[in-house]
Amino acid sequence: MREVKAADGRTLAVEEWGEPDGNPVVYTHGTPMSRLARYPYPELFTDLGIRLITYDRPGFGHSTPHRGRRVVDAADDIRTIADALGLDRFPIFGVSGGGPHALAFAARHPGRVTRAASLASLAPCDAQGLDWTAGMMESNRRSSDAALIGRDALVKLFAEDEESQSPAALLPPAEQAVLAQPEVQAMLRTAFAEAVRPGKEGWIDDEFALYGLPWGFDPATIGVPVRIWHGSLDTVVPATHGRWLAAHIPSATLIEADDAGHAGHFAATPAMLRWLLGDV
Repeated sequence: MREVKAADGRTLAVEEWGEPDGNPVVYTHGTPMSRLARYPYPELFTDLGIRLITYDRPGFGHSTPHRGRRVVDAADDIRTIADALGLDRFPIFGVSGGGPHALAFAARHPGRVTRAASLASLAPCDAQGLDWTAGMMESNRRSSDAALIGRDALVKLFAEDEESQSPAALLPPAEQAVLAQPEVQAMLRTAFAEAVRPGKEGWIDDEFALYGLPWGFDPATIGVPVRIWHGSLDTVVPATHGRWLAAHIPSATLIEADDAGHAGHFAATPAMLRWLLGDV
């Protein structure tokens, strides 16, 4: 782990995977995850010559909390990390709750981005024309309702709901086949434990930023090449979110997998990484 200091003195915890001298790719983790979340089969990074860079969003793992943060605030944190690591231009991608944060960087710092991707990503909570919670699993609907009331309502919901204590508890039964893979299971368990090790403040702040606040940037302003992947069977983040993003980002291409749910992003990652590197 490496610690990078933000301009306001906060600590940002960074991890690297794969080839130290490889092509840098930045990954923004899902919610609630940490810098230890990544594609669980490391030989992929070696085969593709990738130097994967991950970091804890504020309040997760070793990164200092940032109360009231918005999705757009991730853009400057990622720029700070890129500067500290000596990165110029690079591809970036995010999964689930990480997708909006990757898109924020592409919107705010296009000169630093070659290509961007989001997999199973949420759309903005104020997305025009989108029934935001339609088809969404009950626990996420509850979080959305609470976040729209305010952060305190979300804190109260977390205090009342102690059932989601593991990654498996966060995903519906249809996702369990993917979670049963030992490598996926081990990675998620470790990444989740690190995410909530300091408490659930980071998780709450992430959900408030995603479910209750405007992102702070317009996806339509993204001009770099973008790919949006979504599984049609996703009930964690319904596919309507991916369709909305693809329709509102002029440079985006949508890939929708008819037979995949939320965790289908694991199977989609190798092809997406090849595209991010410009191989396809």
